[in-house]
Amino acid sequence: MTTVTDPPRQAFQISMLWNDTRYRSYTFQAIALLLLIAAFSYLIGNLLENLRAAGLNISFEFLGQPAGYDINQRPIEYNSQSSHLRASIVGILNTLIVAFLGCITATIIGVTAGVLRLSNNWLVRKLMAVYVEAFRNVPVLIWILVIFFVMTAALPAPRAFRGETPQASMLFDAVAFTNRGVYIPKPIWETGSMVVVITFALSILGVIAYRRYTTKLLYETGKLLPRGWPTLAILFGPAVVMFFVMGQPISLEYPALKGFNFQGGVQVRGSLIALWIALSVYTGAFIAENVRAGIQAISKGQTEAAASLGLRPGRIMNLVVLPQALRVIIPPLISQYLNLTKNSSLAIAVGYMDVTGTLGGITLNQTGRAIESVLLLMLFYLTISLTISALMNVYNNAIKLKER
Repeated sequence: MTTVTDPPRQAFQISMLWNDTRYRSYTFQAIALLLLIAAFSYLIGNLLENLRAAGLNISFEFLGQPAGYDINQRPIEYNSQSSHLRASIVGILNTLIVAFLGCITATIIGVTAGVLRLSNNWLVRKLMAVYVEAFRNVPVLIWILVIFFVMTAALPAPRAFRGETPQASMLFDAVAFTNRGVYIPKPIWETGSMVVVITFALSILGVIAYRRYTTKLLYETGKLLPRGWPTLAILFGPAVVMFFVMGQPISLEYPALKGFNFQGGVQVRGSLIALWIALSVYTGAFIAENVRAGIQAISKGQTEAAASLGLRPGRIMNLVVLPQALRVIIPPLISQYLNLTKNSSLAIAVGYMDVTGTLGGITLNQTGRAIESVLLLMLFYLTISLTISALMNVYNNAIKLKER
């Protein structure tokens, strides 16, 4: 009986890197990588040599020197005698604050506008179309300036709150809207407050777990559990109980008019609000189109089948259409989050001191360390962009279709 055996494997030879198709592609990639490394090495070496010839050695020691300038919006303690490093950290935190607030608000606005653009109501549909086209086709810098100037001109000065018959009044005697910004109560954290905060954080996880459970139960058995009041009960109930158990460790410091301005509380400057609103509504217009495209990508038969089972339109959108549309919406949504974060660098136009205004602005001009400042600025935006992309890609992989 004749048996067929595999031919003996040929011993590896150097010539196979070029002649054998199994290895040739790796050879080309290795050559390209070496050429790229050589090109970058030459450029960097040439840059360093020219800098040394001009007496400009790259050094980051300037970060330890006193900054010598003030920052109007300070999420952490800072004064003019703080170092340039701390000024940069303040700018980074300011950038992260407006980026976080902008992404959350833009998502809410975009999803709402995207769904309403497909409404059966003609007026609502046209109004959302006007909103989308108006904000998408006007540069975001113009919207930032317009909103800032409107806030400055429309809101009253602090002195309008003074007198027996003030021209302006505080909202709920706690919030004051002025042309210098919005003054809100400041939380006072006492002993035991961290327990309440941790309880509230765990409650958020509990809400996510409960809503996932109700969705899974609905898909598996068809039983629909209530989601509204249980969500509120899980979210606020344990935190409120723990608040009183710990002896009310969290109190509020209300802003009060003293002299020519408000004292106490937290001042949210008009520049932050204008930047936040402008970036949110501008990016929300793009997100609305992504949402509309994602919804329209779902077969109309899905909606008709859900309606034939007796589901209300709201349930059809939340349980059938949007979960499938997310697979189309999420990839372009990542780009919109990145664009919003990078567009926050326009903050200096309204005097909001983000990282571009501190590290890439005043610090750069005072120290003359342009190369170092720009490199650090590029590193920050690269890091935050890659972080946002990585987190959103994790979520995208979690909702995408799983192949068997």
